[in-house]
Amino acid sequence: MLPVIVIIFLLGFIFSMLGLGGAMLYIPVFHWFGYDFKSVAIPTGLFLNGITALSAAIYFFREKMVDIKVGMPMVITSFIGAPIGAWFTHIIATDILMILFSVGMATSGTKMILSSSKAEATELMPFKKRAIITASAGLFIGFLAGLLGIGGGFLFVPILIAIGYPTKQAAATSAFVVVFSSFSGFAGHVAEGHFNLSLLIYSSIAVIIASQIGARVMKEKMKTKWIKQIFGVLLIAVAVKLSWHFIF
Repeated sequence: MLPVIVIIFLLGFIFSMLGLGGAMLYIPVFHWFGYDFKSVAIPTGLFLNGITALSAAIYFFREKMVDIKVGMPMVITSFIGAPIGAWFTHIIATDILMILFSVGMATSGTKMILSSSKAEATELMPFKKRAIITASAGLFIGFLAGLLGIGGGFLFVPILIAIGYPTKQAAATSAFVVVFSSFSGFAGHVAEGHFNLSLLIYSSIAVIIASQIGARVMKEKMKTKWIKQIFGVLLIAVAVKLSWHFIF
């Protein structure tokens, strides 16, 4: 178990810098180490996603980087959508889940890399329009989060950037939102009896420590361009790895 915990620690450090929980990599790592994709990898990844995001969000709150007003509509609707998505996992084949997971990551990663050299937004959309967009997106992303075992951060961040938030504030606000969608999705899996307690405990300790370090590095050391590029490359790399045997 030690090798997988070390890898989870490193991933927690990286993803806390991006405002993400890390489930998109936690899940395939667990799967590669032999844990069942549906019954262990997805629910454990969701729980760690929430822990990573929560730990980072606490730091971002203290630094006043989180926009609660725009985050709350996403929190409420994603919290509703996540357990619905979790329920659907038992009627959808694992291969289909992995294909959807890969396509979503590759698409989001490509967009992030292409946008990394663009200037940061300087003006937000009107609040009412932001609330409508984020609430609608939250419901859909929450459903996908529960279905695919992700926190949805890789979709929340691009949406927040699109409506006018600077990348670092988008990442910080996303971390806040991801906490709720992750734990809601995890609760749906627990209700189905899906989790591995010992793996959950040790990996949770690792990501709590790693995410505190990562959040500080993001605020003080990371450039916006680097955040987007790291995010994009990680997503594409894992998407290719997961879908390799479907393509070749």
